[in-house]
Amino acid sequence: MSHISFDYSGLPEKLYPFTETRNLLDIRVGILTLREKWQLFLPGFMNGEESADDIRISANVLPSRQLADLIMTGRFDESGKSAVLKKIEYPWHIFELNDFAIREDYEILTANRVSEVIPETVQVSRSTRIFIEEGAELAHCVLNAEPGPIYIGKEAKVMEGAYIRGPFALGEGGLVKMGAKIYGATTIGPYCVAGGEIKNVVMFGYSNKGHDGYLGDSVIGEWCNLGAGTSNSNVSNTGGNVSVWNPVSNGYVVAGNKCGLFMGDYSRCAINTSFNTGTVVGVSCNVFGDGLSPKHIPNFTWGMKSPAKYEFEKALRDIANWKKMKNESLSESEIQQLKIIFDRT
Repeated sequence: MSHISFDYSGLPEKLYPFTETRNLLDIRVGILTLREKWQLFLPGFMNGEESADDIRISANVLPSRQLADLIMTGRFDESGKSAVLKKIEYPWHIFELNDFAIREDYEILTANRVSEVIPETVQVSRSTRIFIEEGAELAHCVLNAEPGPIYIGKEAKVMEGAYIRGPFALGEGGLVKMGAKIYGATTIGPYCVAGGEIKNVVMFGYSNKGHDGYLGDSVIGEWCNLGAGTSNSNVSNTGGNVSVWNPVSNGYVVAGNKCGLFMGDYSRCAINTSFNTGTVVGVSCNVFGDGLSPKHIPNFTWGMKSPAKYEFEKALRDIANWKKMKNESLSESEIQQLKIIFDRT
């Protein structure tokens, strides 16, 4: 039997800062990561050693039911003759494809399954497109699944007064706080905290945006924290295209007319931080200071206006402190990975 092997040629660098700390396949789009999607769509094709008979596919291709069917029936052709492929080439493609990905993931995760009962205090629209996993808690909130499906993961919680429009996904152990206003297509990943106003956002996991402020057309990595009142711009005052810094060109790439914040793993910002349109924050940054942020804040940056380099031991101590808040600890492999990033920054 053939298996899938992945081609990474020239891809990871374009997805900075998220591929600094993870394999491209572990990027979350929709409810699941790319790796998790492949394992669900094509479980028999994901195991085994590479061979000459392998189906070679670009690692940034977004799995789908249609694509899985083409592969299983031997009709796959990445040149585009057999399918229109959706690819995640740059970070903004993560939020641009999130609507499609949530719908695809929702269908495969909920097929032939029965949702937990929606509590009586929850106001819903289109209940047949809402799926609640075991252990989730919801009370006195509003779920509108008319625009797209809503998925609430295991042990997740949606507090009273929250307004949610689909398509929307809340990962295992995630929390939507009181009075939150969340528009689709948004993914709040496992063990994330979400509050304030959020639109078309992907939070990978274990990150916090727990307070008022606007986050839109953005991607937040793991173990990040946005201070109270933090907001980002996602549209230029001119209404024109937004350019985003990328290491491949060592310059700016046009990302369309809507683009917000990209924050790498282990980074944080102070209260009332104002992020510029199309801002890229690297790995393990402590962002604070007056006025709009620079458009690019490199890995291990301390401060914003007169930045210094975050001392490595201090960065590790601070990351460990944040991880303790969610009953996790900093592993030796994480430390080694962070040291590699620190030394080349």
